[in-house]
Amino acid sequence: MARVRLLECIRQGQIGGGETHLLSLVENLDRDRWDPVVLSFTEGPMVDRLKAMGITTRVIYTEKPFDVSKRKEVRQFLEEQGVELIHAHGTRAASNVMHVARQMGIPVIYTVHGWSFHADQSFLMRNLRRLGERYLTSRSSLNISVSASNKQTGVEAIRGFRSRVINNGIDRNKFDPASVSGGLRHELGIPENTVLILFIARFTAHKQPLTLMKAFKEALPGGPAMHLVLVGDGDQKAEAQTLVEEWGLGKKITLLPFRQDVPQVLASADVYVLPSLWEGLPIGLLEAMAMGKAVVATNVDGTREVVRDGENGLMVEAGNTAQLAKALVEMSKDADLRGRLGRCARETVRSKFDAAAMTREIEAAYTEVLKQKEN
Repeated sequence: MARVRLLECIRQGQIGGGETHLLSLVENLDRDRWDPVVLSFTEGPMVDRLKAMGITTRVIYTEKPFDVSKRKEVRQFLEEQGVELIHAHGTRAASNVMHVARQMGIPVIYTVHGWSFHADQSFLMRNLRRLGERYLTSRSSLNISVSASNKQTGVEAIRGFRSRVINNGIDRNKFDPASVSGGLRHELGIPENTVLILFIARFTAHKQPLTLMKAFKEALPGGPAMHLVLVGDGDQKAEAQTLVEEWGLGKKITLLPFRQDVPQVLASADVYVLPSLWEGLPIGLLEAMAMGKAVVATNVDGTREVVRDGENGLMVEAGNTAQLAKALVEMSKDADLRGRLGRCARETVRSKFDAAAMTREIEAAYTEVLKQKEN
């Protein structure tokens, strides 16, 4: 049987949740059946990793959704590669391939990793983006939601929305605490008896790094043997650095740029914190849980489908600095609690969020859509 030329399309080359998902998917695809190529709309470390894996990867630069000026380049790439099926990850990717794909008769599967409309946007912006999502979801051959709450949001906001829920999955061979060691403590000079609290995400309002920093500052008097490490880049990074200097906490809070050695960084941590305002299904959280880390996360959509408060992590309300500070103190003082939550967290990923199982579900969706096209 001839392999199907499959395009995986993503908005950017920087590593985030959707990009990590794409990498896991490409790594786990059955290469006897699928022949993947990748289109990204910016450069970045994800592009470099794909090329190192021998995956044909093209960058057509744009940071805009529905960028009409890129349609000619997109079409040329699809024609050159003989693409038979497109899997678009996220709004920008879907919006920049959908029109051309429909003209060429190529089916598109659209995975919604997180909606582009949110409650904190202006009425006009929210509704413009909702209309954009309605356009995309109504024209795709199949929509995939990464969580049940992700799907429910679409059902409530978009008339006639339909999707299939396929949870994100983690490569447990890569994120295996038994085979990964971390040197971050040595690198930063953090003593072994200090509780290392870790944040790995974009420095954006959505991910709430500044709220975490404020909660950590409040928590320090109650749990002084703590060190906060925040890893990532984004538009709030400069403000975060300013706060560290203003507070005089340079010996307690460390800011690092994005790193490729995520499993090794996680291996050094005691607690992973994700204080987001919303999530589709957070891959960074799943990675930390796969590594057996105790987690603190906010009680928002996709996250609450993963974390059960007091069982495999602690949950706090989004934006509640006092609650988050209390959780940090509790975690810092109770090693037994951290160990119990971490073990349960790892079992949660093993049983429900495995990358290989996720890939088999997605491959079944690919096959189904191609059969529909034949008929």
